[in-house]
Amino acid sequence: MTIIETSFVDIEIRSYDERPTSDKHAYAQLVLPVTGEVHLEIEGARGRLDPFHGAVVAAGVWHAQRSIVDNRSLILDVNEEVLTNEGWAGLLDRPFKEISPAARKLVEFMHLCIEGGTAQPAMIHGWMPLLFDTLALGSPQVRSRLTALLAQIEAQPALPWSTDSMARFARMSVSRLHALFREELDTSPRAWLLHKRIDLACELLTHTNRTIADVALSTGFADQSVLTRAMRQNIDTTPAAYRGRRRETKPK
Repeated sequence: MTIIETSFVDIEIRSYDERPTSDKHAYAQLVLPVTGEVHLEIEGARGRLDPFHGAVVAAGVWHAQRSIVDNRSLILDVNEEVLTNEGWAGLLDRPFKEISPAARKLVEFMHLCIEGGTAQPAMIHGWMPLLFDTLALGSPQVRSRLTALLAQIEAQPALPWSTDSMARFARMSVSRLHALFREELDTSPRAWLLHKRIDLACELLTHTNRTIADVALSTGFADQSVLTRAMRQNIDTTPAAYRGRRRETKPK
């Protein structure tokens, strides 16, 4: 088994006006209103979208939309092959969907992140399977919750993550968390977290001029000495030596 991989073409907040606009594209599209309402026609089928009702437009399908009131919608363009996942295939069966309270919270969360400029790719990667699960099944699957946890840690590695806080975020027991990490990633939560933090520290050492102390704090290590010890024990080098070697090998 592998962690669910999701891919998307684009995500944005969009508003529609009175002029009908029609289109079709090579990817599937989710139209999820945040405010107002939108009238959408999908190959002759008509529906009224609002924060309680959204739509999934299949790839290659003509559709037209318009609105006579102020409106804002979260538009998610995804490769349609993503929706062939066994649990999500039903999303394409009916174009118009009710948006449950749980799904609305997910939509509102991503809307706020996009508006605030904090919607990082890792966050979107974790958010998408949760949304698809909630729209299709009503509640997120365990593997989707793990995907969301990994994305959240990558987005905020400096938080004081522990196995307890990881389990709480993923809404599962610590023992289930350990079992799932072993099944999906062949490692433990603590080992994965340590290596992810080292990987992120290496990225910062390579691509930024931030001090080693700042890199350590930004990636969840207590101080520079803790980062140095972790890198020496796991990749047989120190932050300063790693940075120097990477800079020597960079193209002039």
